[in-house]
Amino acid sequence: MKRRLQQGFTLIELMIVVAIIGILAAVALPAYQDYSVRAKVSELILAASSVRTCLTETYQANGSFPALASVASACSITPYGKVLGGGVSSVAASAVAVTVAGASSALGAPSNVSITMTGSAPAAGQTLTWRCSGTPAKYMPGSCRG
Repeated sequence: MKRRLQQGFTLIELMIVVAIIGILAAVALPAYQDYSVRAKVSELILAASSVRTCLTETYQANGSFPALASVASACSITPYGKVLGGGVSSVAASAVAVTVAGASSALGAPSNVSITMTGSAPAAGQTLTWRCSGTPAKYMPGSCRG
C-alpha cells in the first residue's frame, strides 16, 4: 500500500481564503477612508484653535469680547492647505463662534466640511468654555462629536 501525501491546497480551499479576504477588504476600506478624512479635518481644528486662543486672551484681558469688526482683523484665519477659509462668525456679550471651512477636494470628502467652535462664559469675567461641532458629523474628530 502506497501512502500519498497531500501536496498543497485544493482549489476550494484557495477560493474560500480569497472570499474571506474580499469580505474583509469590503468592510475595512470604507472605514479607512472615513478615518483618513477625519485625520485631515484635524487641520481645520488647528486653524480654529489659533483664533480660539486669540479670543480667549482678549476675553481674559478685557472681561468681554470686542466688536466683530475688531476681532476679524486681530484674530483671522489664513487659507492654507486644507483650510478653505474662516473666521469669527458671530460675537455676543458672553458668546463667540469661530467657523472654519475645508475644501472637499483637499480633504478627500464627498462634500465640504466645516467646523464651528463656540465659546461661552456663564457670567462676565468667568472662564470661557469651548464646544466644537461640525458637518458632516461622520468626519468630525471625537472631540467635535457631541
